[in-house]
Amino acid sequence: MTRITAPPPPSSPPGSPPPIRHSPAPSTPPSRRRGRHSPSPSLALTPSSASTSSRTKLRPTPKRYAPAQWVPLNSHPAFSRRDGGSGGGAAWDATASRLYAWDPSACGAHRIGVRIRDPEAESDGVVDVTVEAAVPSEMLMPETDLGYMVTHITLNTDGSSLLLVGSHNLSVLYVHERVSEDGNTIICRTVSIASQILPGNSDGIKVLQASWHPFSNNHFAVLTSDAVLRLFDLSSNLEQPEQEFYLQPILPGKCENASAICPVTFSYGSDHLWDRFSVFILFSDGSIFVLCPIVPFGCDYSKKHIQEIYEDVNAFGLKSSNPNVVTNSHLATAWLEATFPDLLHQSTDTNFLMSKAHAYAPIDDSITLQGPLCRVCEESNESVAKSSTCEGKAVGFMYSSVGKDSVLVTAWGSGQLQIDALADEIQPQWNIGIPSRLNVDSYGQIKSVAMICDSNSQDPLALRSHRPSSTGSNVKSNIEAVWMGHSPPLLRLAIVDLALPKTPNDSSLSLFPDPLVPERFYCAHGGGLDMVTLHFLPFSYPEMASTPPSVHPVLTTGNSETSSPFLSGFVTIADAYGHVQLVGITCLGECFVVEMKGWKEPTPLQLDIDSKSIKDMEPPATGMISKELIAGPDPPILPSSSSLKSLTPDSIDGKSTLHHYIKVFHEYYVEYGHKVFIELKEHADYLKTEMEDKQKRLEAVKKSLLSIEAKDGEINKRIDRAFKVYELLEKRIDSFKMLPAANKKPLSQAEQEFKSQLDRFADVELDALRSSIAALSARMKRFAQHSMGGAAGAAVTPWQAPKTGRSHVSESQMSLLKSSLEKLSLLNEENNLKLRLIEHELKNQEQ
Repeated sequence: MTRITAPPPPSSPPGSPPPIRHSPAPSTPPSRRRGRHSPSPSLALTPSSASTSSRTKLRPTPKRYAPAQWVPLNSHPAFSRRDGGSGGGAAWDATASRLYAWDPSACGAHRIGVRIRDPEAESDGVVDVTVEAAVPSEMLMPETDLGYMVTHITLNTDGSSLLLVGSHNLSVLYVHERVSEDGNTIICRTVSIASQILPGNSDGIKVLQASWHPFSNNHFAVLTSDAVLRLFDLSSNLEQPEQEFYLQPILPGKCENASAICPVTFSYGSDHLWDRFSVFILFSDGSIFVLCPIVPFGCDYSKKHIQEIYEDVNAFGLKSSNPNVVTNSHLATAWLEATFPDLLHQSTDTNFLMSKAHAYAPIDDSITLQGPLCRVCEESNESVAKSSTCEGKAVGFMYSSVGKDSVLVTAWGSGQLQIDALADEIQPQWNIGIPSRLNVDSYGQIKSVAMICDSNSQDPLALRSHRPSSTGSNVKSNIEAVWMGHSPPLLRLAIVDLALPKTPNDSSLSLFPDPLVPERFYCAHGGGLDMVTLHFLPFSYPEMASTPPSVHPVLTTGNSETSSPFLSGFVTIADAYGHVQLVGITCLGECFVVEMKGWKEPTPLQLDIDSKSIKDMEPPATGMISKELIAGPDPPILPSSSSLKSLTPDSIDGKSTLHHYIKVFHEYYVEYGHKVFIELKEHADYLKTEMEDKQKRLEAVKKSLLSIEAKDGEINKRIDRAFKVYELLEKRIDSFKMLPAANKKPLSQAEQEFKSQLDRFADVELDALRSSIAALSARMKRFAQHSMGGAAGAAVTPWQAPKTGRSHVSESQMSLLKSSLEKLSLLNEENNLKLRLIEHELKNQEQ
């Protein structure tokens, strides 16, 4: 199922491979394309020049575009042996298909464009390489000298910020904010994080883990050795955290050893009810604590998920008869409504799919440090719990959401993996009466929050008295027990022993989830890399209860005696073909690629020695030799040798005994030989039939090969014709691009509406308008002639007196007619203008 690509010796990059089908994600976007020539040796940054207090800004050189060469990723020049010390790390940008690898000798990060070829493609005479890298790559350098060794790097979700983590320092490198560049060397803006909290010396606060929040591009959490979890926001303040949580675990009976309850690492929850607002924290003695709810201010969450949680609280918590359940449910409802005000305005904001988290924290309450999470086996049988404990110190932790289950994996320094699952849902908890410290601005908006998170000392004792019903008969009591304010119990799934050698110091183990198969994760240690697959999950796969996890060694280092890790960076890449590519960087700077084919590993084969296998079953009597003949004749039962020594061959007893043994020999051996002769004689016919069958199949295969070879030439001709047609189509497309209409942009919505009006005018209204204008013009001519003739006929002689009251048209009507004529003339002019405009537009459309 795996194919390991070992790092070959460094060689010159080969030429570009032939055109192939690769991953849809482009290795280098067109908007970020730059020159691919290596910088000159005079401008290359050496370790001595990188140790200065500030870097000299390089003079930008003109960009020259050159096609990139594609080489196997493990043969990239960036992964040659480095002279610097250990450390570094790797990060993967899935959106842009780029790999970031920190180079400790150059104090910079290599940004390598990666493309993934189709693993099913076949090429004659060429080594099948799945993951390829572009040569040359880019080197991202910090703006100023960091002054510390980078041990880990991590990239945010949109690939704009790279977090540089040291043992006592933190910095952020903005990938898209360039100070200067020279060829492939780019100086990026870099800022220091929490320089007042982290003094930077070896005696100060130690950074245990720093990780980006999965639901925000600007927030990341930092766990330090002073047992404080800090959440920073890059968009507001880089020196002071946005949220601070001072962890105060209280373990009854175990407080005499303070070093045993130091925090080790943490992990975010996933998309499962309140798990998305939870942070799981591991302590060195193996105890697991939970902080819920924690939300970065201003991040976006799915409104559908928020509404689901809100309805769950209203349906099961607020309608309970238990006052404690109602109190905790009211606190959760108040937090949801204050953090996500959209819940109260569903009718007006139905068009938005995301809900933005507002800054909120209760003034008189603080979040409870839930835990330590007890296990179901500890509640039922203490002897089982003692026998299933792990040795050493907890060194690694991972949370994974698999279907309906929330799986927690703890790595111990003794080489054991402890796998547990949450038996109930995570719910928010607050310590009532312990106020939080809020920092607000002049408008009353919360800027930062700090709170002391104490654990409930009665929580483990109360949890032991609560045993979840396995039959489901007491569902109501189980639902109310979730909202009683107790931490959820853990269900022990398995303990996996990696069989690492015993060393004076605890081994360093790192856990990595699989991006495609949630039931699968990887564990890196000093002896190599192992893959662990879960087959039993209590809520997702309950039918596989008797199947233990399977462990598959992916690669081994050959040096299993060491406890130090051999990897400085490790990423998992999910390609577009349904496979997972494992890319690892060793402490010496070498790179290896492991291709994991298939979506799921098969269920491990379990052999039952007592049962008969397929080979042990009785074969048919037609072709195969029977087992009795192969086993040989049964040996006869002989008397003791002492009785035979007393007999002589010439005596009667000796002759009878000799005759008896000749008869036994004939019965056991001669008859067996006769059976063998007959069986072999019949078996010869069977072999002859089998050989004839094989010969017929061989001839059929040869005919198939000949037909394939005959079709191969025809297929090649068809491919050549397809290429010619493709070239012809490209030429036609280029000729079409030269047409005047090719540069026209598509019409906007307003232009389309105006075009439909023009079409309507051209079809119906234009003809009606012309006929109306013609009718008005005729009426106006007739009226003008009639008015002139009436005026001539109405003239009177001087001696005749005018006859009053006998006129057909009065003066008022005449004035009204004059005003109507003026209006008609104005309307006629406007219609003429519109008609000219319409004719002009129609001519433009025809052209």
